[in-house]
Amino acid sequence: MAKNTICVWYDKDAEAAARFYAATFPDSTVDAVIRAPGDYPEGKQGDVLVVEFTVAGIPCIGLNGGPAIKHNEAFSFQIATDDQEETDRYWNAIVGNGGQESECGWCKDKWGVSWQITPRLLSEALSAGGGQAKRAFDAMMTMRKIDIAAIEAARRG
Repeated sequence: MAKNTICVWYDKDAEAAARFYAATFPDSTVDAVIRAPGDYPEGKQGDVLVVEFTVAGIPCIGLNGGPAIKHNEAFSFQIATDDQEETDRYWNAIVGNGGQESECGWCKDKWGVSWQITPRLLSEALSAGGGQAKRAFDAMMTMRKIDIAAIEAARRG
């Protein structure tokens, strides 16, 4: 296990979520499934308690902690994309698998975990500052899934 690992709380579907992430994103794996050695308030001995997984190279733990804690946008995975095809693929995988769209490149998977599907071109435009950053920002604010061509056009003015 890595020294620093992100722990993501799930009601009961940590393994399903980890397997979805591993199938969707490169450099992602399900590394271990740990079962409860005894009964606990939200489950029984033998239930999946913890799943060790990697998402796009980042080590994570999925904890099946029960329904008490809900996800919100204060935590999200940000995935940098290189082109519209990659942006569409990740967005459609998350939203099309029971997730939901939000704004400015944000969406949630069916487990309620927030994702930012962020084209590198958008990050570059915002980092450039000045008028091109403002135009790219204004264009982004009208979008759900990021449209790279529209960001490029806005950036150029």
